[in-house]
Amino acid sequence: MELNNLKPAEGSTKSEKRIARGQGSGRGGTSTRGHKGAKSRSGYKSKRNFEGGQMPLQMRLPKRGFNSPNRVEYVALNLEKLQALSEKHSLSEITPVTLYDLGVVKKNDRIKVLGNGEVSTALTVTAHAASASAKEAIEKAGGSLTIA
Repeated sequence: MELNNLKPAEGSTKSEKRIARGQGSGRGGTSTRGHKGAKSRSGYKSKRNFEGGQMPLQMRLPKRGFNSPNRVEYVALNLEKLQALSEKHSLSEITPVTLYDLGVVKKNDRIKVLGNGEVSTALTVTAHAASASAKEAIEKAGGSLTIA
């Protein structure tokens, strides 16, 4: 067997349908497109969500609620999580960059410190927002909280 005499297995290939090659081919005339209508014309392309003139589903369903374009999404970090991270990695300063390096948050996430849990070590925390109880607990433990 050489490269010049290779051929596909028996029955694995079919000849293509030759459309629009006259009446004798069995696929002449309308060329398998049926009679009239947009689908029979050249250049036809169906639009996304088009349901043949029927009212599309997304227009039939009721619209509810309101999504503010100015919403700011925060990643919530409780004090117990900060304490656990500082003990595990022996940190005294926690910033968005260190949290990103540890894989706790994504690169552009905004961080909010919440007051659930206890802080026993003095931590220097930098975040985008914080609750009053979290700020109080961090300062009570001898640390500081900076809003960036």
